[in-house]
Amino acid sequence: MVLTVDSLRMRYGDTEVLHDVSFDASAGEVVALLGPNGAGKSTTIEILEGFRLRSAGRVEVLGVDPAAGDERWRSRIGIVLQSWRDHGNWRVRELLHHLGSYYEPYATPWPVDELLEKVGLTAQPKQKIKTLSGGQRRRLDVAIGIVGRPDVLFLDEPTAGFDPEARYEFHELVRRLAAEQGTTILLTTHDLDEASKLAHRILVLAAGRIIASGTATQLIAGAGSLEDAYLALVRRERR
Repeated sequence: MVLTVDSLRMRYGDTEVLHDVSFDASAGEVVALLGPNGAGKSTTIEILEGFRLRSAGRVEVLGVDPAAGDERWRSRIGIVLQSWRDHGNWRVRELLHHLGSYYEPYATPWPVDELLEKVGLTAQPKQKIKTLSGGQRRRLDVAIGIVGRPDVLFLDEPTAGFDPEARYEFHELVRRLAAEQGTTILLTTHDLDEASKLAHRILVLAAGRIIASGTATQLIAGAGSLEDAYLALVRRERR
């Protein structure tokens, strides 16, 4: 397995925010993590990325405990945050070229022009970041996340701010990365339609626990829609 999470627990003081969370993901699989705000989605992702130390449980990403991940391991990981802070005077092409250089010699980054085409920024290579529109800025965030051709890609609300055309193009990119590159993708989203279109498997996290796991079709069974199924699961957990 590319991702393995077994009995993961996370405690902040007296508050336990993750309770025995377990799941896995294989090469080329797209897994969506759904849940209300405060469910523990971001904490889970941050532990897998190696940015937060867990309280208990076993976690492996590409066969490595993220808490012990070195530069070679990090070169195989891609991350798209909800927002990215950088210097507004950087130009799009030069920033991607600069960031791509950090992946060498452990990985072969995408050629910048090819990457710009993949994310739909071919008209903005010399544009300063501070002048990009919200949607263009988000496309750049995605480019930053995949510049090193990652084996594992973490996406946190990746299409926030995308217009319908940009969202469609992004979905196609995710499918190609999984199918053609074998990239394992874990995404958090509040867009249930996006989850149903992209994910091979959907996990529902509520109150720090995985309360459901399956394909969109399996979760919808008998509920009418994914939204109805999701709301029923979350409301039941709150009782």
